[in-house]
Amino acid sequence: MGRAKSIAVVGATGAVGLEMMETLEKRNFPVSSIKLLASARSAGKKLKFKGEEITVEELTKDSFKGIDIALFSAGGSTSEAYAKFCVDSGAVMIDNSSAFRMLDTVPLVIPEINAEDALKHQGIIANPNCTTAIMAVAVYPLHKAKKVKRLVAATYQAASGGGAKAMQELIDQSRAVLEGRSIEVKVMAQRIAFNLFPHIDVFKENGYTKEEMKMVWETRKIMHAPDMRISCTSVRVPVLRAHSESLNMEFENEITPEEARAIISSSPGVELCDNPAEKVYPMPINATHKYDVLVGRIRQDISRDDKRGLEMFVSGDQLLKGAALNAVQIAEILNR
Repeated sequence: MGRAKSIAVVGATGAVGLEMMETLEKRNFPVSSIKLLASARSAGKKLKFKGEEITVEELTKDSFKGIDIALFSAGGSTSEAYAKFCVDSGAVMIDNSSAFRMLDTVPLVIPEINAEDALKHQGIIANPNCTTAIMAVAVYPLHKAKKVKRLVAATYQAASGGGAKAMQELIDQSRAVLEGRSIEVKVMAQRIAFNLFPHIDVFKENGYTKEEMKMVWETRKIMHAPDMRISCTSVRVPVLRAHSESLNMEFENEITPEEARAIISSSPGVELCDNPAEKVYPMPINATHKYDVLVGRIRQDISRDDKRGLEMFVSGDQLLKGAALNAVQIAEILNR
């Protein structure tokens, strides 16, 4: 690990911002100083980092003077508005929004897959979408060994993907149902308590949502696989934290479940969790607060006549590998 860095966390009071601070602390990232930034309404709040109470400051164009690395988790409009000020100050911006992910000049990085891309940055490095990160860290080792031609995903996305307010809405609605009170829908597209719905982000002209298309676009860029065929259906489910995904993969070469398990067992960022006979398989409740993505239910695709298809199920913490952890891992690459 290199010298200690001055860090700024933009959106520090949000769910991901808080996880970024905790992850920096838990991974013992060398921090010489830390600046916590948020909107004017959050300025003045006090948050703890390494036992020290730090006052949240209002984000302004001058916030990045003397900063080495800025971790952004405050939404795309904020990232777009402050990127120039951040980069011009000499800080490297690691952005959790979708604002810059698909720009040719901005590396889109999952450290277990394309760490070297981070070093080609021009001031901004993008963090992928949460479901892309959780899927890709599990699929890439198999792709590297046998080459994935086609991937079909169904995602089961927790309320955490909508931020702290969405998580609270799930809690409030669930309590209202159990107490026989009326339900208010304020944050998410539909009622989430004791329900699920296939609507995350806006619908595109092709009938897919932007959330679903992010997996298509981002996976191809991260894996340098422009011809990989990908389809996705994204579903919001009444789970508080950690996303799950059902994945069907078609490979160029034959692959057996046994081979896949061996590959997953020796790959970084993932944990094999695959013993259905003992009721051991990935679940969001077990993935919560874990750095690794859980991978299981690995089996041959019986709809095919060959051994070039696999099914598997994954669960990963949306706030960690899907956001904060991945960003801190990118910062660690920059500090080697």
